[in-house]
Amino acid sequence: MSTFELSDARWEKSSYSSQQGGDCVEFARNLATSGIVPVRDSKTPTGPVLLLTPGAWNDFVAFAAR
Repeated sequence: MSTFELSDARWEKSSYSSQQGGDCVEFARNLATSGIVPVRDSKTPTGPVLLLTPGAWNDFVAFAAR
């Protein structure tokens, strides 16, 4: 298994996330130029991170918008 450096990630909370602590998805758009969009649960910032391709991220966002 390889690792991916996340120390430069600038996490942004999704506009679809609740401001009352509900479904809180964060992503690091600034790393998309590397071919990866990291995604995590903001309630567990030290927890697991999903590493998605930009295409998979766009599909995820489109699905969540429906």
